[in-house]
Amino acid sequence: TRHEKAPYPDPEGQVTRYLAANSLLPVNTRFRTLAADIIAKRQATSDLEKARALYDYVSDNLRYAKQGTYGTGDATYACDAKSGNCTEFHSLFISLARSAGIPARFAVGAAIPANRNEGGVDGYHCWAEFYAEGKWWPVDISEANKYAALSTYYFGHHPANRIEFSRGRDIAPNPLPASGPINFLAYPVFEINGQPQQVKTRFTFNRITDQDS
Repeated sequence: TRHEKAPYPDPEGQVTRYLAANSLLPVNTRFRTLAADIIAKRQATSDLEKARALYDYVSDNLRYAKQGTYGTGDATYACDAKSGNCTEFHSLFISLARSAGIPARFAVGAAIPANRNEGGVDGYHCWAEFYAEGKWWPVDISEANKYAALSTYYFGHHPANRIEFSRGRDIAPNPLPASGPINFLAYPVFEINGQPQQVKTRFTFNRITDQDS
């Protein structure tokens, strides 16, 4: 049985590592200055208030659009273009949060359709989590952007239909692919003699009820 995800304690006790930059998630003067300006305008003082200010900024200033160089999760591109898909929304939030001293991390998976019990799933979906008040808070800013009435819900909650595939950026499995660390892991990585190969991926699901188990 799957459940709605709400803020939860950290089981690892290693939150500070989620303050460091990744290759496409910079923590630098530009993002520190922008984050500080956003937070100051909202007069936010606690980490939870600061995160909400950054969350609202991203939702209010980015446009969900699959055009340009979207889908890589480049926070600098998102900041410049003011558009992208879920990867850009959450990458910008993570860079801003980390630049404000708030641990934040990226996750990718899929959203299972709620209106049917089996069939295909339309590609990946991603989201973020930030750490405040001793807990990880899930956020989905691209969904909040599309459904404004749910903006408060998506600050601290994910619906039960989420399946997480992986967490983090610059993922370095052992053995490491010849192409280097993986930006984020939404689809299989397949190489032959060190050369990346295109893999056709299709996600399907079958909902198991209590009667089936």
